[in-house]
Amino acid sequence: MQHLSNIPTVIDPWTQEWADLLSLSIKDLFQLEDFTNVSLLEQFTNTPNIQSGHLAFPCFQLAKKVSQNPAQLAKNLKIACETKLQSKHSLFIKEFIAAGPYLNVVWNFSSLVNVWFQKLNEKTYFHQLYSRSRPPKCMLEYSQPNTHKEMHVGHMRNVCLGNSVVKLLRYCGMEVISSTYPGDVGTHVAKCLWYIHRFKSVAPKENLGAWLGSMYSKAHNLLEEERNTPSEETNRIELTNILNQIHRKDGPYYEEWLQTRIWSIELMKEVYLWLGVDFDYWYFESDVDESSMKLVDQYLAQGLFKLDQGAVGMDLSEENLGFVLLKKTDGHGLYATKDLELARKKFEDLKIEKSLYLVDVRQSLHFKQVFKVLEKMGFPQAKDCVHLPYEMVDLPSGPMSSRKGNIVPIQELMHEMQKSIIQEYLSQYQKEWTSEQINLTAQQVANGAIKYGMCRVDPQKKIIFDLKEWLRLDGNSGPYLQYTATRLNSILNRNAFLPNGPQSFSGLGLNIAEQDLLVKLLNFHSIVWMAGQKMAVHLVANYLFELSQTVNTFYVQSPILNEPDAQKRQDRLMIVWIAQKVLAKGLALLGIECPEKM
Repeated sequence: MQHLSNIPTVIDPWTQEWADLLSLSIKDLFQLEDFTNVSLLEQFTNTPNIQSGHLAFPCFQLAKKVSQNPAQLAKNLKIACETKLQSKHSLFIKEFIAAGPYLNVVWNFSSLVNVWFQKLNEKTYFHQLYSRSRPPKCMLEYSQPNTHKEMHVGHMRNVCLGNSVVKLLRYCGMEVISSTYPGDVGTHVAKCLWYIHRFKSVAPKENLGAWLGSMYSKAHNLLEEERNTPSEETNRIELTNILNQIHRKDGPYYEEWLQTRIWSIELMKEVYLWLGVDFDYWYFESDVDESSMKLVDQYLAQGLFKLDQGAVGMDLSEENLGFVLLKKTDGHGLYATKDLELARKKFEDLKIEKSLYLVDVRQSLHFKQVFKVLEKMGFPQAKDCVHLPYEMVDLPSGPMSSRKGNIVPIQELMHEMQKSIIQEYLSQYQKEWTSEQINLTAQQVANGAIKYGMCRVDPQKKIIFDLKEWLRLDGNSGPYLQYTATRLNSILNRNAFLPNGPQSFSGLGLNIAEQDLLVKLLNFHSIVWMAGQKMAVHLVANYLFELSQTVNTFYVQSPILNEPDAQKRQDRLMIVWIAQKVLAKGLALLGIECPEKM
């Protein structure tokens, strides 16, 4: 898993206080400088149960370094931290507990939540992240669909992950530019246009992008059928002619490419609009087609690239990366050729210092080769080029393939999901809600289902797309989280809770359900910071699911409407208000909206 060392440090004041106390105690006891409050943040973990404390520091790593028994070390650290705590007035820490090899902290909820509530009410809590130095200018390139193919559910993992990583890094204080890089030239385009001309296919009046995708799929299958037949050579010559016309920017196929390319881009933009995704920059393969060949010629003349039997490339066998082909004998470039030129444009035109590429795991060797060639070309930014790989999305029946045509087109999926949501969940409100409210809610829930389903799984693992599971209101799904957030809002509205009213917090945290929820909520920024460090949005998604479960347990075990004690009822409403704010912000980091009603 990749890490970003430049992510600004995210420490809430209560966590900051404990990390500082612990760091100073370690320094005093063992004269160690490397256990800073930032390094300690990465080690903090949850306690197994609320009775043993609220946040734990595992002593194993430190014990190994100082050659002590971890359990005894925890006791020694407890004494040291308590001594330091006695010399200052703490708003946040109540006590320390040595629990075996762990040193746990117990929060002073009444005063801590008072500070926390004030930050939330003043709208400073979600804006308190800071950086000790200027973070590098970063670009994340994601979503690289091909024109002349139809976007399908498999493409959604890249889009949803990329959109969330951008939001996460920006929230953590990084300067991030987002970009997309559609493939609008190549053999797939030639196949599509070849099939249209061979059968004189007439384009429909609507859904033109989807139609092009079907033409490509039929073309691929027909070309496969005609392999090793008299038609094979004729087909090859015609495909080469199409590619040459597009490359020369001249001829009827080039003119048709210009028009059909627009249809595909319009389809992409419709999908991005539905998802609420936008990009700062759009790059296209055709933008770097010609200039990439000039780049190869430039470095060939300098002696860095090598000419071998009419082809040009670079030997990386000493780095165990094989030979990188950059120009074929027919004079055309390859994916690596264009990626080199695009990287140069990013570095020189936009002054990008850190370049992130979200591309599926099958391209891992490709990016290792590209980054190594960039390094040998003299670009210092090469060391800060990072490939973020992810596994594919499969159907229960197996892998998807645009070539074979066994895909779930994203536009069909969008409509099917919204129709299903209205029929199963929202039809009961047709007399109470307007059609606009029903359609908007259905769109938000469908959107949330896709984004959460794509983001909640570790990118190193495959996803099996299951529409029914992703739309459940009682499972690990986007709609379940959205329903929880909407339910919290409803509780607040029914009780006319005013966050700007007087709060005493005197009876706060008296039962286990309240403490469980408060501790889970207090972990929000630590989880976000860790997810940003690792660029792992599934950590945020998993946290939000656990938070929703804890919220619903709290709701059952700590009644609000039937609570006779007015102060307890007000305190619990305050917890609900905080939970709704944190859950909504976490969902926003995944690009998910909370419907007003569900």
